[in-house]
Parts: sequence; C-alpha cells; structure tokens
Amino acid sequence: MIIRIFALIAALTILAACSAPATVVEPRARLAVAEAMAGGNADGFARATVPRPFTFPRDHGPHPEYAIEWWYYTGNLQSVEGRRFGFQFTIFRTGLMPGEAERSSAWASSSIYMAHFALSDISGGRFYAFERFSRGAAGLAGAQSEPFRVWLEDWSAEGLGADGTPMRLRAAEDGVALDLTLTAGKPPVLQGDRGLSQKSAEIGNASYYYSFTRMPISGTVRIGETLYQVSGLGWMDREWSTSALGEDQVGWDWFALHLDDGRDLMFYRLRLRNGGIDPYSKGVLVDVAGNARRLNHDEVLAEPLDYWTSPRSGATYPARWRLRVPDEAIDLTLTPLLADQELPVTVVYWEGAVAISGSAAGSGYIEMTGYTPQDR
Repeated sequence: MIIRIFALIAALTILAACSAPATVVEPRARLAVAEAMAGGNADGFARATVPRPFTFPRDHGPHPEYAIEWWYYTGNLQSVEGRRFGFQFTIFRTGLMPGEAERSSAWASSSIYMAHFALSDISGGRFYAFERFSRGAAGLAGAQSEPFRVWLEDWSAEGLGADGTPMRLRAAEDGVALDLTLTAGKPPVLQGDRGLSQKSAEIGNASYYYSFTRMPISGTVRIGETLYQVSGLGWMDREWSTSALGEDQVGWDWFALHLDDGRDLMFYRLRLRNGGIDPYSKGVLVDVAGNARRLNHDEVLAEPLDYWTSPRSGATYPARWRLRVPDEAIDLTLTPLLADQELPVTVVYWEGAVAISGSAAGSGYIEMTGYTPQDR
C-alpha cells in the first residue's frame, strides 16, 4: 500500500549523499512517516488525476514521468512437509527528475531504487527482514516492460509470459532466500475509480493502482542449508503516483485477505491524528470469478482486539483484529501468525502473515504504519 511513498522518499534522502551505489541492511537512520513525506519534490512530475486505460505488460513496467512507484508481493506458503511461511517482497522507485536521465556517465541516473525482502518462518518462530538501496544505473537496478522485469542487484521480479505473467520472484540475503513463481489466478483488479485511487481530498493526491488478488504460487524457500519446496497463495499490488498523505493523516492499516471460499478482500484504513478514520479509506471484495465490488470506508468495520509492543521501536501495534463487512455477512478474526513481524528498516512498520477465522477461514497479510514514537 502507500507506505511505498514514504519509504521511497526516505531512501532518496539517504542515497543523495552517497557517491557510490550501496546495499543497506541496517539503515543509518530511522524516519517518521511525516519526516519522510516532507522529503520529496514533485516539480515537473505527472500527477494521477483522472482514470486512464491500463495495458499489459506495458503497465507492469516503469512510469518515469511519475515520482514514485512500487511492485509489491506478499503470500502465505507451506512446504510439502507442512512447514509454514509468509513472505513480503517489494521494489520501490523514486524519481530524481521526470523522465529518463541523459547518460553523461555510466553512473548517471534519474531514479533511486529500494527493496524490502522479509520472510516469516511460522513453524520456526523467526522473522527475517532485509533492505537494499541502489541507483538505477550501470545495471545495478532498473525496470522494463517488455519483457517485464524489475530488479535491484540480484533481487528481481520478472514476467515469464507475453502479458507479464506468470511472474518469478528471486531474492537472497544472509542465508535466507526465495525463488517463487506466481500465476495470475484471476484477472487484474483496477482499484478505486477504474484504477485511480484517491488518497485524500487534494487533487492529484492519488495513485494509479491495480492488483492481482489471488496468485497461486510454487517454488522454493531456503533457510541456511535447508531448501523447502513450497506452494501457496500470493497477492500483487502495483502503484505509481506523485503524492503524499494529507496533513491530518498519520498512518494506515492495510488488509489483503484470501478467503477459503475463493473470495479476496482488500481494505486500507487511513488513520487521522485525532484518532478518526479518513473517509478516503476504501477497499474491494473480489468474487470467485474475479468480479470486483468496491467497498467504501463506512462499509467495512475494523476493530483491534489485542495489542503488541515492539521491544526495538517501542511501537504498540494492534495484534489481532475483528473485520466486518455487514452487507456481505463477513465477520472475520485476523490473528498474526507471529507476533513480531515488524520491519526494522528506514521507515519502521509492521507487515506480516495472519490467519483468518470466523464467518470464513483463510490467510492473508496486514500492513500497519504510523505507530512508532517518531510518528506521534
């Protein structure tokens, strides 16, 4: 979801002072959401203001006329032995200037790239999270549409077919690795108004946003010397924009859920500084055939049931949720599969695998931002 906006600006702030490309696992500084939001310059970049047509694989590729974009994947996996995992893999691009840079040297770049790779070893009770930065030059990082590929060094997502699907994800760091193939189980869903997702009342404070909500997965996960053959379900979000949170918005809670009856549910809940919920919060319910119903902020009720406090950041996050869509007779309890799935990266946030019970069973992912002491 929209954490990509702020994390990318934070990456730009760090890399602007670097004279050479860098791989960063432990960032030099932690930034609050508001601090990261203040770092970008949108002059000359295009803005998302009206609906547009989407074509594939072109729109899987880069949009350098916009300041920010990301390729985002999560999923729940199980090995043939029954070992359970969750994963997150995201590559972000921040534009230094609109369009592509004229190459005065091999190091010249108009974009900075950042990536997050996280693995939840549910059965082993461990959470692994990594962060990298590099410039879009000299082959270190980049994106292309035909054939679709986005990469940061040896971390990558690439399309295997003419339309960009299936997609193959590969990442490895410090003895933890994944190599997964994700198939488009349903057609892409255009979020918001035909793919235009408005985040607040300001014109242009929006993104172009589509999702593959149910992607069957096969592949491998490696921890140390042990290689696991895995399968499961994944989710892809794809957004590009030139935007930021509204002044009164302090954070968000994002839910991406696979129900065992074949439906998929997404909702993001934008939180205000006064404790309220912004009316620009929204979501979508996708049926078995791939038909999507848009959900407005007042059609989804999300209630924290428990809390967990991070020993690293001091943030206290909701640890269990009740999520309801009364018009659809949906009443779910969402329980983290590991309590600690907080990414200790430049902009600290919690993103992790959850189990679903209640009116339907299933699995999913939750992202929560704006909870650290820096964000208060």
